[in-house]
Amino acid sequence: MGEPSGNVIRAASALGSIDGVRVIATSRLYTTRPVGVEDQPNFINAVAMLEVECDARTLLEGLLELERQFGRDRSAEQRWGPRTLDLDLLLFCDRVIDEPGLTVPHPRMAERRFVLEPLADLASSLVPPGWTKSVGTALDALIQEAHA
Repeated sequence: MGEPSGNVIRAASALGSIDGVRVIATSRLYTTRPVGVEDQPNFINAVAMLEVECDARTLLEGLLELERQFGRDRSAEQRWGPRTLDLDLLLFCDRVIDEPGLTVPHPRMAERRFVLEPLADLASSLVPPGWTKSVGTALDALIQEAHA
């Protein structure tokens, strides 16, 4: 909602305002059709690589606070519906985390081209924890599956 590209660009810059976080790199912006609730504007997706001096839970809390600063109210919205900003913690170093409200690697990351494309911009050869193939290989497989 609002001005999606601007929201993503401003949010990427604001990531560095989270205590213990420094932005290392950001991907290009990708325009994609919505998943879940299709009767809404296209999404703008990107990935940021961060250097962190905090734990994953603290980082997630910082991401959720940034969403609130950008006007998101998770309690008042439809799941997968329109929102001003959606920040997900995809990976945290080489850790596997499964706690209430925090699962890393992101559980649906391998199924989502809108995640893998920008992630491949930054780390195509990365093999996330628990995976048997790289981000780039997973993206290629999704693309081939879509064309089959």
